[in-house]
Amino acid sequence: MTTSVTDISHAPVAPAIPVEPERKPPRSGRGVLLLVLKIALALVFGLPLVFMIVSSFKPDQQIFGDLGGIQAFLPVGNLSFSNYLGVFDRVPFAQFLLNSIIISVSTVVLGIIINSMAAFALSRMRMPGRKWALGVVLATLIVPFEVMALPLLWEVNQLPYFDGTQIIQGWLDTYTVQIVPFVASAFSIFLFYQYFDSIPRELDEAARVDGAGWFRIYRSIIMPLAGPAIATVAILTFLPAWNQYLWPLMVTQSESVRPAMVGIDYFKQLNTSWGQIMAYATIITVPVLGLFIAFQRSFVNSIASQGLKG
Repeated sequence: MTTSVTDISHAPVAPAIPVEPERKPPRSGRGVLLLVLKIALALVFGLPLVFMIVSSFKPDQQIFGDLGGIQAFLPVGNLSFSNYLGVFDRVPFAQFLLNSIIISVSTVVLGIIINSMAAFALSRMRMPGRKWALGVVLATLIVPFEVMALPLLWEVNQLPYFDGTQIIQGWLDTYTVQIVPFVASAFSIFLFYQYFDSIPRELDEAARVDGAGWFRIYRSIIMPLAGPAIATVAILTFLPAWNQYLWPLMVTQSESVRPAMVGIDYFKQLNTSWGQIMAYATIITVPVLGLFIAFQRSFVNSIASQGLKG
């Protein structure tokens, strides 16, 4: 016996069973504690930034008057952009900002190239003593910069420098002295080494069979796969280069090459203007926050992958 299409269409349909929405399990005591800790950490790291930004719009008298109360973190009172206008009147801020951008970007670009090539050689190329070489590189991490500052100052002052017209002795008061000493980084080499070591070596062997040399493997295979490591190294190189204060203070004298961090000393001369200091600090903090937000996903992925690998 066959059933027609008409019979099927008039067949009784079973009522649909209502599906209850999935309920999230209630938070346990441990989950609530973790949430409270996260909020506390966010307040610890976030409130100083909020105070800095809010204070940059207030006059000095109101900044000191609001200290100790919740008003210090609220945009209330006599708010204006006078502190930001005063920054440009008091210092050559545009020149300082341009100098910081040139120094930081150059350090990041050169650092990625030099440190990745060193890590590639230590990780992928079979050569005697490479483990010892890596150990020596990592050993430099325990030496603080303050220990090397004076010997490094003497050394860079003995090196020849071409200023475009003639060769002079010493790198002082140049961009070069603020970039070259910080291009090579043991920590960046280690990060690249760890990431390169996780890439399958079968890719190298296949490329070698096709006739590719080591530099071709580095440029066309390894580096395109190392995006998270590159982002992490870029952030970790940019931050100290942007925040450098002691070294530029030692090696620069003219405003044409001084970075933005040294420029904050101008506000402590004669009469200290705390509102302008807050405005100045807010402006030079924006590029750092922008860089981290732009590369946040790659940065977190790289750190997570290194943690899982270890």
